[in-house]
Amino acid sequence: MPSKTKAMKDLLIFAVKFIYGFLEALFHWVVPKPKKNVAGEIVLVTGSGSGIGRLLALRFAHLGAILVLWDINPEGNQETCDLARKAGASRVYTYICNCSERQDIYRVAAQVKKEVGDVTILINNAGIVTGKYLLEIPDECVEKTFDVNSKAHIWTYKAFLPAMITNNHGHLVCISSSAGLLGTSRLSDYCASKFAALGFAESLCFELFAQGYTGIKSTIVCPFFIKTGMFEGCITENPLLLPILEPNYVADKITNAILEEQVYLFMPRFLYFALFLKRTTQSNGDKNSKILSSWMWYF
Repeated sequence: MPSKTKAMKDLLIFAVKFIYGFLEALFHWVVPKPKKNVAGEIVLVTGSGSGIGRLLALRFAHLGAILVLWDINPEGNQETCDLARKAGASRVYTYICNCSERQDIYRVAAQVKKEVGDVTILINNAGIVTGKYLLEIPDECVEKTFDVNSKAHIWTYKAFLPAMITNNHGHLVCISSSAGLLGTSRLSDYCASKFAALGFAESLCFELFAQGYTGIKSTIVCPFFIKTGMFEGCITENPLLLPILEPNYVADKITNAILEEQVYLFMPRFLYFALFLKRTTQSNGDKNSKILSSWMWYF
């Protein structure tokens, strides 16, 4: 009897918290959350030498953050550094880092802590894609995709999370993908790596909350394909529902999500419905699977 009473009590508490969370989310859907001040925060962006990484660096430069830029391409990274300084950043540090190598991540992380300080906003943005059928992908390419797209997130967390825990202050940002929500053809290794990155970031979000570190925030980003060199040649069957996204739009949305401490950001909004539809295919068989696949993208 006592166990049943406790179970009912726990269920009631869960229901109250769920309703409160739902109403709060509904309220902030209409009234945006106040944006936090990131001036003086040490922001590390991986893959900052081009694309979304560069655009995010420039936005945080405008906001007065101290920038730490990681990329394997020194020329592109230096160009981002120059643009960030022109955008108003007073302190910008560039590092050559191979995010597919665990020891290189740890080496450069130690250098950053010594030369700059403790990173307070970590944006895991670096990523690679092969874009081939599974049996056409060399094994070493599969391994490198996982090294950069998912395992690097683990090593950067392990490098910078201890200081965040000590201060109960920080923000962890995972740039996953819509391919981390819904599998698609010719992206089997990429999808798997992005599913892994999302699952890891989500798990750490819950883990930190359960441990009482409420000052460490998480933002998990899942955009559809973006008009960058990484997805050159990519098309969509349904541009109204799943448009190829403009880089500046994506960077603005990510920046805003970080400033509002939003946990999940899916772009475009249709992805929320597509994810729901995916769940229904598990019980409704081939018919809905065909509907879902007709809405998916291809190269």
